[in-house]
Amino acid sequence: MGRHALLIDFGGTLDADGEPWVDRFFRLYRHTGGVVDRNQFRLAFAKSDEQLAALPGVAGMNYSATAGAQAELLATVLPDGECLAAPSVRDHFVADAVAVAKRNRDVLMELSESYGLAVVSNYQGNLQPCLDELGLGDLFDVVSDSEVVGSRKPDRNIFDVTLTALGTAAAGCWMIGDSPPNDIAAGAALGMKTCWMAPPGRSAVGITPTARVARFDQVPFVLSA
Repeated sequence: MGRHALLIDFGGTLDADGEPWVDRFFRLYRHTGGVVDRNQFRLAFAKSDEQLAALPGVAGMNYSATAGAQAELLATVLPDGECLAAPSVRDHFVADAVAVAKRNRDVLMELSESYGLAVVSNYQGNLQPCLDELGLGDLFDVVSDSEVVGSRKPDRNIFDVTLTALGTAAAGCWMIGDSPPNDIAAGAALGMKTCWMAPPGRSAVGITPTARVARFDQVPFVLSA
């Protein structure tokens, strides 16, 4: 079976406390005066995601550059998105992530003593530069970026590639992430234990995770239970 391992999502899991990028940007958008509702904002964010993936040079962008590019793209697809183009929005977004990642680095170092570690994320080919900027890039045995692997969660191929690289089987692993379909349902379908990270008020619709946490630093307690 190989060494037991943890497969961990990145955005919303290691850079925030169960809050995906779309929700973090929506919070900043509303704080700066935006009036579009959450559903409209999600549609705009999805469009900006497609545009971000097609940007020349995106594979070399670090976390700050990626967040800045996403904010600028959102500014062009929302009717009142100019509020997101301010450098202060990007700086606030990045500062929050740096603080959370600093806390999570200590947790990951502790976990690496007992588990193989892999990060599995739907990204634009620049997952490693983003991890490096947040001080997490040296902690993982495997980094599976969907653009590099050639498949996206919840497709099982990205998980199979990761498990092969780790030299372990799904039954000996946990999948930890904030996305019900991409992380929890997909991991469970492969036979992994799952840990859903989400704010306390969020409803677990359609999933039955093995465990639930609000912050990544609660994961060691779940694993030792």
